[in-house]
Amino acid sequence: MAPLFSIITVTYNAADTLPATLASVKEQTCGMYEYIVMDGVSTDRTLKLAIDAGIPRARIYSSPDKGLYDAMNKAMALATGQYLIFLNSGDAFHSPDTLEHLARLITDNDFPGIVYGQTCVVDSSRRYLAPRHLVAPEELTLDSFAEGMVVCHQAFVVLRKIAQPYNLKYRFSADYEWCIRCLQRSRSNVALPDNEVMIDYLSEGMTTRNRRASLIERFRIMSYYYGFFPTLMRHIGFVGRFLRRRRLEKSLPIG
Repeated sequence: MAPLFSIITVTYNAADTLPATLASVKEQTCGMYEYIVMDGVSTDRTLKLAIDAGIPRARIYSSPDKGLYDAMNKAMALATGQYLIFLNSGDAFHSPDTLEHLARLITDNDFPGIVYGQTCVVDSSRRYLAPRHLVAPEELTLDSFAEGMVVCHQAFVVLRKIAQPYNLKYRFSADYEWCIRCLQRSRSNVALPDNEVMIDYLSEGMTTRNRRASLIERFRIMSYYYGFFPTLMRHIGFVGRFLRRRRLEKSLPIG
């Protein structure tokens, strides 16, 4: 029988951040999952940590890839679960019963296309720092993503049969574009109730490599799906949000 969830973690030399992710998967009270670790031929202890964790139903692969999204595509092609969860190294399920709550939500709502939850930011010691800069909406629609990535990728759980591969022409924001395509194909989207936090997101100082290139790429994606001029006008309104986020980033400790 196929598992309900395929949890996927892509790694490359992730020995410093992976233990918290492995622990959060192993401690889940719901066992209806498979765990896929897709490694890019790490040269540190990443693979040993994944193997030694002894997670039931874990499958660990290591082979060269063309980057993060290529590795995600490879893992997705191997997945057998009904729903996909991409859990980055360093990120973790918020509580041991997170999967149990998701499973109940799915069955109570006749297997929706997408289920999702809130995200909080933690430091490397797993201490709570802040809520994510964007709060997941109570009702998620395709138009919601015109405002940006309002649901964290890790807290965006997708029915596998509606998920298509990540578009590798996008180097920095393929996850955002992938979420939009999933929303296009979803017949219903359901949130964990009471603003429940699903994911603890590792801060790493809240800095983003290649920020400028990423923002430009995301603007192109928004323009393609939502129109150039509406996207341009929205970005004028995003200035205040951007400044608030920068202040938050500067206030958070690095590491």
